[in-house]
Amino acid sequence: MTVRRIETDTVFVRKDFLPPEPPPPALGGLPGWVRTHLFSSPLNAAVTVAMLALIVTFLPSLVQWAFIDAVWTGDNREVCLSKPDHVVGACWAFINAKFGQFMLGSYPMQLRWRPELVLAVFFCGLAAIAYEHTPYRRNILLFMLTAFPVLAFWLLYGGLGLEVVETANWGGLLVTLVVAVTGIVASLPLGILLALGRRSKLPFIKIVSVVFIEFWRGVPLITVLFMASVMLPLFLPSGVNFDKLLRALIGVALLTGAYMAETVRGGLQAIPKGQFEGAASLGLGYWQSMRLIILPQALRIVIPGIVNSFISLFKDTSLVMIIGLFDLLGSIQRNFSDVNWSSPPIAPSGLLFAAAVFWVFCFSMSRYSMYMERKLNKGVRR
Repeated sequence: MTVRRIETDTVFVRKDFLPPEPPPPALGGLPGWVRTHLFSSPLNAAVTVAMLALIVTFLPSLVQWAFIDAVWTGDNREVCLSKPDHVVGACWAFINAKFGQFMLGSYPMQLRWRPELVLAVFFCGLAAIAYEHTPYRRNILLFMLTAFPVLAFWLLYGGLGLEVVETANWGGLLVTLVVAVTGIVASLPLGILLALGRRSKLPFIKIVSVVFIEFWRGVPLITVLFMASVMLPLFLPSGVNFDKLLRALIGVALLTGAYMAETVRGGLQAIPKGQFEGAASLGLGYWQSMRLIILPQALRIVIPGIVNSFISLFKDTSLVMIIGLFDLLGSIQRNFSDVNWSSPPIAPSGLLFAAAVFWVFCFSMSRYSMYMERKLNKGVRR
């Protein structure tokens, strides 16, 4: 056996201990978060300093206008007019006086208990569904998807013993929620079916799905609403007409369903082929494999895209103003012309109130989607 000798040259051997160094900066708590997220690099630090400068510059003026100099109570425009010795800020008295119209539109005052009851049941049911440990959660979800729409329509519209209130009298946040919730609930199953149809191997189903998706995605929402309100009655038989709000709901649902289809299709394409083969090896049929294996994974992947579509739809409900329906923003703008309240501060006050309401709803949807992502991704290997 031959042994080769390997010679090594020692270049440097330390004989003394290194001097002690300061401990590493804290990475936990508030100081660690600030250092990691706000001052992690020179560019990040410069942006942070610039944003702080903007906040320091404009925030005091905003606080002064919105709170310190604001008018909170009053009966008419006189309280919102600036005096020589006092400059009036935001006119929250206008919001307080018109709050009922901003929420329910021109719904008759003596019958407002009906939409108030509908909204109370809706928000309570939504909260019960969102909370994971609610007793009988599935039963509540089934009620909200089946019985509640019928109950809500009966209470809002009337009939069968209740006084009829035409949809032309609906308005405010009520119309915003009706259009948004109907579009959200209807677009998700429609989008799933269209996504599956576009990936189908049957030529007829695939062509119909592609044509539907591409047509509706290529048309702006404002055009859909205009066509549904003005053009659709021209193609209907004489004497046949649909309610204006119903036409808007159908148009919004179809348009949003087309966008949702592409979002879901992206999730389906992200599923590995082995998942489909595994489902087939278990003897599952097409619909069983989709319901039990493929769609749960695909929908989990595209949660951000789905919620983004929902948020976009919620904000786009303001476009119903062009067909004579007054949602929250439309109701606020319509009251700007009230001679009893017409004054310079009411426009920025009303628009800021509308922005705050939209932000609360959109931010809530965003945060809950993030919670669902974290919950559904537990145990998923990356």
